[in-house]
Amino acid sequence: MNLNFIRRIVFTGLLSLFCNLYYSNAQGCVAIRGFSSCSGSLGTEGYLSSGEFLVGSNNRYFESFRHFRGTEQEENRIEEGTNVINDSYFFDLTLNYGVTDRLYANLLIPFVSHVRSSMYEHGGNSYGDRHTTRAAGLADLRIGGGYWLIDHGTKPFNFAFGAGIKLPTGDYSHTDTFYNQGQDKDTEVEAVVDQSIQPGDGGLGFNLDFQGYYTLSHNFMLTTSLYYLFNPEETNGVLTRRGTSEFSVPDQYAAQIGTTFFPMVKGLAFYLGGLLEGVPASDFIGGSAGYRRPGYAISVDPGVNYTVNNLSLRLNVPFAVERNRIQSYEDKIRTIETGEFRQGDAAFADYLINFSLTYRITKHKTKKFDTDIQVLN
Repeated sequence: MNLNFIRRIVFTGLLSLFCNLYYSNAQGCVAIRGFSSCSGSLGTEGYLSSGEFLVGSNNRYFESFRHFRGTEQEENRIEEGTNVINDSYFFDLTLNYGVTDRLYANLLIPFVSHVRSSMYEHGGNSYGDRHTTRAAGLADLRIGGGYWLIDHGTKPFNFAFGAGIKLPTGDYSHTDTFYNQGQDKDTEVEAVVDQSIQPGDGGLGFNLDFQGYYTLSHNFMLTTSLYYLFNPEETNGVLTRRGTSEFSVPDQYAAQIGTTFFPMVKGLAFYLGGLLEGVPASDFIGGSAGYRRPGYAISVDPGVNYTVNNLSLRLNVPFAVERNRIQSYEDKIRTIETGEFRQGDAAFADYLINFSLTYRITKHKTKKFDTDIQVLN
């Protein structure tokens, strides 16, 4: 197949996806937590036969340190040394089960570890004393399932719709020590840490997701996945460190679309796509008050996948091409009340590192996924 044709398909798909998300939600979104829902390798791992298990782990890391207000980077923050630096590690244990050849169930048990370095929280940016706060432990569990619309192997394409529940199992009121507090900046205070490093959000939520693939040839496959987490609760009852408002329980979303290339090397596949992750300013269901940092990041997402027998390893390293810290609900209210435009800032990462390992457990001989590719011939 002509490569220019494939490029046009991918570009058109990315453009349509991002535009549709923007106009359908009428707001933007900052990924304050990790997602393992958009992995970029649906073709080889997304399908399970009846009775099969897929167990695995997903590891994700990023360092956010570049401050944005809107799409404009505040470069002076790094130059002055006043930027906030979050080192965030995510480890997900995953279990997927094929209930039937088309119906599947899944369980995600997430763990997090965050280290947040700042000056403004420890006496102020002008004081010149940087310290860290930390939070780690179990995050919010997710239980769900989905259904493939077409019998596997009968068409060169397939699509699945899924749904799930997010349980508030993660600590959402974690505290740590803050230095240089009080009028004379000589006091240490135990207080709640920033929302961005809280292991949980404190809300009972539910998600809807979609995934699909289309086999173009022996060597190329298009894949996509969409994920939206609904958090109907407005706030979680925990006051911010300054006590000005409660933490919001925000919706979150992620979207991925790309193409996978299968070279003439058994078990090896390369991926290139686009990734969108974010937090909206206003929730789809319920109120939107409380403290949150909404915004989104759009990334170019290259990856590589290698499968040997039932074991699969995948590495994706998305690089951000656009970061936008949009106005929050509180920003908009204060803008109306004061007549002055208000918009907070947020720190973003340059890139993410996603590494996953999965193992398929089956009672019968593993089915080859290339049955879908052979439909075209």
